[in-house]
Amino acid sequence: MPVGVEVMRRRHWPRGDPARTAGTPPRSASSRSLARLSLTVTAALAVMAVGCGRDDEPEPAPPPPSPSVSPGFVVLSDVDRRILTDIRYATAYNFIGRRVDGYQEPLCLLTRRAAEALRRVQEAALAVGRSLKVYDCYRPQRATEDFLNWAGQPGQDAMKAEFYPRVAKAELVDRGYLGAPSAHSRGSTVDLTLVDVPPPEQARFEPGQPLLACTAPRAQRFPDNSVDMGTGFDCFDPLSHTDSDRVGPVAGENRRQLRQLMADGGFVGYDREWWHFRYRDEPWPDTYFDLPVTRSSAG
Repeated sequence: MPVGVEVMRRRHWPRGDPARTAGTPPRSASSRSLARLSLTVTAALAVMAVGCGRDDEPEPAPPPPSPSVSPGFVVLSDVDRRILTDIRYATAYNFIGRRVDGYQEPLCLLTRRAAEALRRVQEAALAVGRSLKVYDCYRPQRATEDFLNWAGQPGQDAMKAEFYPRVAKAELVDRGYLGAPSAHSRGSTVDLTLVDVPPPEQARFEPGQPLLACTAPRAQRFPDNSVDMGTGFDCFDPLSHTDSDRVGPVAGENRRQLRQLMADGGFVGYDREWWHFRYRDEPWPDTYFDLPVTRSSAG
């Protein structure tokens, strides 16, 4: 097991009526109804807290693996060097405005199963004159906690004008833009976009430069070399919802193409973030890891 592996397991409710476990006497019909209502409310709240990088599909719940088992991550560039990378959380160009905890190197780590599937998607994208570009892949649990700690602190709104220009920072969690745990921490979820081939030059963000709203028309946003998707990456706004009818026809078609390529490759999208996809046949569907993003965490 690589040094520093940490695993967070999801708690499971026992099957059947909780009142009938561990020899507890049956409760009244009224008590059982209240118990069922409590579980329903708990489940509903869990779905509401979808957060950045979460998906809203029901998740399978197999027995969790032993913490001594390595997740078997690979570096995506070792699987397919043609896929472009722009790992924003390893830089200061993200909604927090600094490197995020756990991102020691600007690498895309994924489970081998997800990386091989993404390689097949890249083949399909290249066939239509486009390439994939990933913004985020495996995300340590500590990074998600860093997001939530930041969200709970007043101020520190240095990047608001670009990443959440129309939403108050205090509302980011309640509106579902940030939450925990994150599907990214299971190692088979990616944030990505499409880029024309050959790829245009990618602009470099310099701290202190004027911020540009992610909701603005493409010509008025940060000059990402992505095709027009209607918003920038990590844009906390309803305009980022995959099926938003407020984006133009070009952006709408680009979103449709990305969604189709990913679906054909076995990935499931997330309705609040056009860039977010989870590999359906992920090997760790119920386990969240906390390895740092570094080459030493692969293998």
